[in-house]
Amino acid sequence: MDRTELQMLFAAGERDFQNIDLSSATLSCVDLRGANLVRANLRHANLRWADLRQANLRWADLRGADLSWARLEGADLSSADLKGAKMPDGTIHS
Repeated sequence: MDRTELQMLFAAGERDFQNIDLSSATLSCVDLRGANLVRANLRHANLRWADLRQANLRWADLRGADLSWARLEGADLSSADLKGAKMPDGTIHS
């Protein structure tokens, strides 16, 4: 799935994106508030300025993802793999 298809589905009301493969996708500024991204592959994705408030990112693969300036308030990152991810505050997760 690419950015355009993802945004179209989200705009149409779809929120369930479990197990989606968006590895290396450019998703900067995308609005995914409240999306279900359980076990999503977001490895090396560009999520700069993305709105992920209230998103369910449990068990998501975010290794090497760029989350610079992303909105993560209320997001569930339980058991997500954040190794090497650039966090909203600019730090690199170890």
